[in-house]
Amino acid sequence: MGAAVIERTPAPVTTGLGTTSRGRAIRTTAALLPAVLAGAALGLAMPRGPMTTGQAVVALLVALAAGGLGGALLRSRRAALLAPVLYAGSFELIRLGADGPSVDAIRFDTIGAAAAVFAGRGFDALVILLPMSVAALWAAAAVRERVMATTRAARIGRGLRTTALVAATVVVVLTGAALVRPATTEPITGADGEVLPGSVAELVTVPIGGVDQSLMIRGVDADAPVLLFLEGGPGGTAVGAMRFGGELLERDFVVATWDQRGTGRSADVREPVATLTAEQLVTDTIEVTEYLRDRFDERKVYLVGNSWGNTLGVLAAAQRPDLFHALVGVGQMVSQRVTDELMYAESLAYAESSGDDAFADRLREIGPPPYEDAMTYPIVLSTNPEWLDYPRAPEYDGRTEYPANLFVSEYTLTEQVRAGAGLADTFAVVYPQLLGIDFRRDVPRLEIPVYVVQGAYEAEGRDVLAREWFAMLDAPTKELVTFELGGHRAHFDDPVRFAALMADVLEETYRG
Repeated sequence: MGAAVIERTPAPVTTGLGTTSRGRAIRTTAALLPAVLAGAALGLAMPRGPMTTGQAVVALLVALAAGGLGGALLRSRRAALLAPVLYAGSFELIRLGADGPSVDAIRFDTIGAAAAVFAGRGFDALVILLPMSVAALWAAAAVRERVMATTRAARIGRGLRTTALVAATVVVVLTGAALVRPATTEPITGADGEVLPGSVAELVTVPIGGVDQSLMIRGVDADAPVLLFLEGGPGGTAVGAMRFGGELLERDFVVATWDQRGTGRSADVREPVATLTAEQLVTDTIEVTEYLRDRFDERKVYLVGNSWGNTLGVLAAAQRPDLFHALVGVGQMVSQRVTDELMYAESLAYAESSGDDAFADRLREIGPPPYEDAMTYPIVLSTNPEWLDYPRAPEYDGRTEYPANLFVSEYTLTEQVRAGAGLADTFAVVYPQLLGIDFRRDVPRLEIPVYVVQGAYEAEGRDVLAREWFAMLDAPTKELVTFELGGHRAHFDDPVRFAALMADVLEETYRG
């Protein structure tokens, strides 16, 4: 067989730089310096990675520029590997002060890995590292000496590389297009498909507690009473869940679904961490309520919270009862510390009785709460199958659950991904602050009507305390309602019954 024939185009004439070892070293340094500087700059400006659409677009453009410069100056495909590696090293070094599950070292449990990989570094890789590599490859191809291969194998190899590069480029272009898609909420329409006159459907950003925070506001009649919904977590976002499971409430109320600081569409305002306190979140709740009162010319609003959201609601109502018509707590929390202890014992008993030795061994290894590592709580308190598999009403929509509830137009791509980071990172900071709260001691009386909604399949560790606190609570009026179909999120497990209940609450308490 004859040797392969390789034809080379004439090399470009060079002078000085790049013709000696010293020159090549200088050129390599110059080629890779933009990636290092980009990592340092974005590490300072965005220590958690891009958290908003604007930040994501800026990061992508910086990555393209750094990768393109690296490829053009190095004139080698090596830039596609070296530039991202150096960027990542520089970025991680600069942001060492940032903490939380989405930026810490990757954990090898399901929750920790999801937070760090999918909601954290995985998004950074898609928005920054991949575009940087693609730009480096195109730039290197444009300026480097061309080699013409004449053998079949060489041509196939080149074709495969080109195809892979084109495919990666398509991914980058589609990612960029997806990033700039704005968040919108569809208008409320009648049977004819036309927008209902007098309705309201909008996403708003409001300065609350010195930072911009987001609300989704929807209602058939903008003059209807206002309902403020507080999601659980801490760190959860309910914008998507309320679109799938809260639409019936929009008939009787103007429903305001608030993304608290550090969550969902407000995930970018987690910093500084010193402001992420239970006390500040209560203050924020009051300020959001006052905004809604002024905006819709209402004297009071209805306050509805689920899980952590009703902890927040009780604390806000205790401070400012004058702001609220009534408080509705779904999956009522009372003492987080005692609930954690009871639920740990309940999970261990389940594991032992069902023969799930792996689950039982894992629980014994972790031990009972409290835990120094806040991310141990979800592992212990969210994995008991009894709390997840129970009957729900026919109208239950599974899209109210994570992560399906993030796939709505009300979130941008960045918000969809970073909502997971917000949940993990905010939970890690706020949850330990709740362990000293016990409403049986701290809130024996509320000055407004109180409704406690419990699912029949609520975890005993939550339910027993909710009923104990309700029995001792002193309030102008109070009512405990049990949904036969439902658990901790009874408002979504049986949305028709919950909407009917809220219509009854409205009838009983509204004074105009």
